[in-house]
Amino acid sequence: CKRLNGLALHRLVLQKASPKMLAIKAKNWSDSAHRFLKRCVDSGSVEASYILGMIRFYCLENRGNGASLMAKAAMNSHSSALYSLAVIQFNGSGGSKTDKDLRAGVALCARAAYLGHIDALRELGHCLQDGYGVRQNVSEGRRFLVQANARELAAVMSSSPSSESSKSASCPWLTWHPTQQGQHHVINLPGGSGCPLLSDFGCNVPPPESHPANKFLVDWFSLRGKSDSGAEDLRLCSHSGCGRPETRRHEFRRCSVCGSVNYCSRACQALDWKLRHKLECTPMEQWPDEEEIDGDADADNRLDNAAGAAADNVDHNNAGIIQS
Repeated sequence: CKRLNGLALHRLVLQKASPKMLAIKAKNWSDSAHRFLKRCVDSGSVEASYILGMIRFYCLENRGNGASLMAKAAMNSHSSALYSLAVIQFNGSGGSKTDKDLRAGVALCARAAYLGHIDALRELGHCLQDGYGVRQNVSEGRRFLVQANARELAAVMSSSPSSESSKSASCPWLTWHPTQQGQHHVINLPGGSGCPLLSDFGCNVPPPESHPANKFLVDWFSLRGKSDSGAEDLRLCSHSGCGRPETRRHEFRRCSVCGSVNYCSRACQALDWKLRHKLECTPMEQWPDEEEIDGDADADNRLDNAAGAAADNVDHNNAGIIQS
């Protein structure tokens, strides 16, 4: 047992530790768990650097050290770390609104997208479409969004049963048909709904499994409330698989139609829309806290979605395109 324990804690073993091995549950967090992750980081584990960086930045509110650990993982081409740093730059997390660096966020997103990170591809597509932190290029933005949707679909298909018959039986949403216009294909879903590959929200496929770092954040704040610091005005990202909290009031952008949900990124908005929010989003004449919000400051943080242009015409069974 001693030899096995010694082998398990060997530097080379810890360096190659898989994400699931490092997936510590928030309810089991302790000084010993913290030391274990730190030992993995010291052994050269890129994955541990990212996970511990996320925990320190968002949960323990050690912003500088957490960002440093994520940067260490990012320098080793860790796509999730690159994307997380991009989200921090876009939102100015850990600082004031003036600390936002959109160009740095786009650069980090581009690197993560190059490595195949689906959320980064989608975020970069929206940046190019809207001219957000980069020169506007609508056609190139659409290309990145379509690529994100294709990668999302391919990831689900690759994890499905290999035979065609078993795929059809267990995954009815994998039946493809061209539209009448012949411009793109749709995926048939139970109940007759479909989702085009050209949608900004992606395909209506089962959501990807959350990264252990995001699972930890979700569990941490569900156990401790919105914030350990007692700042009741700070909100969590409304996407259930994200877990990121605001680091200052009105940091995240909110839905411009209902004002009841808020997101750290456009990628989280897209995932939450197709999973939940498209069934709940209804226009509100006045947001409950509208008078308490600085209009100019919050206006920049409001998210536009498909219902924004014509809420009455939204088909809640088939999400449309986010309008900027």
